[in-house]
Amino acid sequence: MRVLISGAGIAGPTLAYWLLRSGHEVTIVERAPALRSGGYLVDFWGAGFEVAERMGIVPELRRRGYVFTDAMAIDRGGRRIASIKPATIMKSGENYLSIVRSELSAVIYESLQGGAELILDDSVDSLEDDGTVVRVGFESGPVREFDLVVGADGLHSGVRRLAFGPDEQFERYLGIVFAAFESRGYRPRDELVAMMYAEIGFQVLRLSLDDDNALFLVSARHEGAVPEERPAQERLLRTVLKEAGWEVPAILELLPKAKEFFFDAVSQIRMPSWSRGRVVLVGDAGAAPSFLAGQGSALAMVGAYTLGAELARTGDHTEAFARYEERLAPLIRSKQDAAVGLGLAFAPKNGWELFIRNTAMRMMALPGVADLVMGRSFHDAVELPPFPESPSVR
Repeated sequence: MRVLISGAGIAGPTLAYWLLRSGHEVTIVERAPALRSGGYLVDFWGAGFEVAERMGIVPELRRRGYVFTDAMAIDRGGRRIASIKPATIMKSGENYLSIVRSELSAVIYESLQGGAELILDDSVDSLEDDGTVVRVGFESGPVREFDLVVGADGLHSGVRRLAFGPDEQFERYLGIVFAAFESRGYRPRDELVAMMYAEIGFQVLRLSLDDDNALFLVSARHEGAVPEERPAQERLLRTVLKEAGWEVPAILELLPKAKEFFFDAVSQIRMPSWSRGRVVLVGDAGAAPSFLAGQGSALAMVGAYTLGAELARTGDHTEAFARYEERLAPLIRSKQDAAVGLGLAFAPKNGWELFIRNTAMRMMALPGVADLVMGRSFHDAVELPPFPESPSVR
């Protein structure tokens, strides 16, 4: 089949890998003029790690990624509140790492070895599904026909809007915004330690990366419209953090010149179905668990693999779409439900939530408690289907 995938992030190239393995003809369209660079650090574990192993890309992910040894919560004076060692939760670092999102995307795309057509600096402008093919109009002008169209274009999916309706029908804003940016040469550095400082309404996290770069992640409570332009986004951060302690004043000074600045709402996408006719959604486009879940990239790979395996198993896309959703919907919805309650960890609403956050972190530093509280979340309750040796392609 001729398959168009909108989005060259995580889910799109992962699905392309498995579709190519099945003998399908794959085209990827990406709105950006080049494959994206920079971005925030993502934690990578669970069933997504198993997908990466099946793709043979784990050695390269290890080469580009990080295994943090400590997550340290501190107060406004920089004094330690609690220290959590990931190894106490994961048992070992064998199936866990952190990696810059664009690096994960690049490794996945490189695994395609040029097998998919890539269209950059363009996007899907219209969809006409007549039941036999989908006629796709591109912003650049041409109209092409595909057997299937996949929306892998993230939280603000254009394919979702065209095929299913406006964002407000499916997006659930969780009252928090998130910013990520980098600076070179920042001091101090704490190698392989995540430094976390939270007060009422926000959390600031600092990580030391390779090449003397520091990555800053800010989550902040915000009600009302989320600003779309960078100057307004920076003003929002300064307003929320104006009385913050620790290193925050120095970090805010970096904003105007910070490279790879990223800002977005913390939202979930909840839909009654991930497919309509010959159009299907994968990753955040159809089921974003939100930044709070901490597993969006891994879940995107799980979804892409499962969809690819089901399409390889049968030539009937309707059956494949139904089985894909049947397999994954319970897992995704459980992750989304769990994430809703994690807002107090990333941006406590009040003093009580801040107290609960800090107390929980102190408790998780005790032997066995972290594994009891969080260990189950590192083991996804899903069984990946086998990939057919002799796929069915029509």
